[in-house]
Amino acid sequence: MRYEVIVIGAGMVGTSIAWHLQKNNSQVLLLDKKLPGSETSYGNAGLIQREAIHTHPFPRQLTEMIRVLPNQGTDIRYRIPAILRYHQALLQYWKYSAPATVKQIESEWQTLIEHCTSEHQTMISASGADELITRDGWLQLHRSEETFKEAIASAIDAREQGVEHNVLNLEELKAMEPSANFEGFVGAIHWLNSWQVSNPSALVKAYAKNFQDMQGTIKESDVKEIVQDGEGWKIITDKDTYYSDKLVIAAGPWSNDLIKPLGYNLPLFPMRGYHQHFKVTDKNNINHSMFDMDKGFVMGPMQQGIRITTGAEMTTMNAPKNFGQLKTVLKFARKILPLEDAVESEAWAGSRPCMPDMKPVIGPAHKHEKLWFAFGHSHQGFTLGPMTGRIVEEMIHDKPVLVDVAPFSAQRFSN
Repeated sequence: MRYEVIVIGAGMVGTSIAWHLQKNNSQVLLLDKKLPGSETSYGNAGLIQREAIHTHPFPRQLTEMIRVLPNQGTDIRYRIPAILRYHQALLQYWKYSAPATVKQIESEWQTLIEHCTSEHQTMISASGADELITRDGWLQLHRSEETFKEAIASAIDAREQGVEHNVLNLEELKAMEPSANFEGFVGAIHWLNSWQVSNPSALVKAYAKNFQDMQGTIKESDVKEIVQDGEGWKIITDKDTYYSDKLVIAAGPWSNDLIKPLGYNLPLFPMRGYHQHFKVTDKNNINHSMFDMDKGFVMGPMQQGIRITTGAEMTTMNAPKNFGQLKTVLKFARKILPLEDAVESEAWAGSRPCMPDMKPVIGPAHKHEKLWFAFGHSHQGFTLGPMTGRIVEEMIHDKPVLVDVAPFSAQRFSN
């Protein structure tokens, strides 16, 4: 069978693209080596982050670099083979992290973030997934008076971007989360119009089921080769061969492997994260996800239990798991909540796709017609999947696009 569009990648981004295309009368095949919601979208912190109007620049202050260098931090760790392999992308990351450049990047990034909850709501309503969503925000905890004051000032400025918040002292924080021990903290910011998802994988699967209900097709296959076929595309997998008029690559950290044979080599690099669940008891029950700003980890209430999600580890895609960062995180997490019985025998690990200028690649390929890219969302693929899906559908069907997509073009790296 020949499809109008094949979307390769069944995470939040790819599933959302397929959903939008099918909803707008395309015949779509969603193709990946695992079913929707099984990879990176399974393991994130479960937040739709309306407040995430700022990017994560490379550390440039000497004190911050000295802090990271011993490689014992809870928020960021690295492995030397990854530094060597991705050194060119990391040098670009350093360059793009200059303050003036970050300001421009964030003004472009914010055009995506401002629509994240409204675009998710469209898909949530269509998919009947409302029971997975809690709309009372999450808590950003601070241990330092200095960083707390800076965060408050930044939150006040963010009101101009439609981000809502409350500042909480320790008494107010304790009233919201009576099971938690906030010794060592000075206060928190309650981000009000960001949403929690109790099971991120289940949300992606709900979107995928709705896509199938609209007569969309999902195939679980490992792509071996992508070949131009006349005016369209031939996708050779380990199980079958598929044909389409148009093709979208939305395979997250695996995207570069798919497009390199076509002559593209974008500076995409992975950042790994880990999580583990712990059984909920009367002593550790919490209502909101809590991000320890100074230690860089998230504690969140999930259907599977209390999920502890680490920051980032700079490593290669196929490197063996290293649980050192998670073990260090758990020492701090257990001081906040009693976490006794782990749900899984081994912690989960997954990779986020990152670009050195902290923006995703969204748009047409510049060497081929009828080929589009949508990857590199870093920590925000879960948040920005539906927004990206809308944009890609609008471009493919030559509609007016909701935002200016020029800043997200793959061609920005062609020189």
